[in-house]
Amino acid sequence: MARQFAVIGLGRFGSSVARTLVNAGCEVLAIDESEEKVKEISDLVTQAVELDGTDEKALKAVGIEDVDVAIVAIATDMLASILITLLLKEIGVKEVVAKAL
Repeated sequence: MARQFAVIGLGRFGSSVARTLVNAGCEVLAIDESEEKVKEISDLVTQAVELDGTDEKALKAVGIEDVDVAIVAIATDMLASILITLLLKEIGVKEVVAKAL
């Protein structure tokens, strides 16, 4: 069974991470607030969704607790990055990796 990853934030770094994981045979849930960024990567990843990563209910609705690793790749908003990281741990994601600014 392929490892499951979530990538939250689909800027240059997040998109690159998602592509690398897919190329390595992993399942990837890609998340961003931008409809455009979600559309750009939707054909490549397992699932791509447009949602606010700081919305706990929305994260649970897409099954974020089922991923093996969540990668927080938000470089433009430190507060959002910290909040998402905390939410993911509270939800029960096994491993959370956050990109430093």
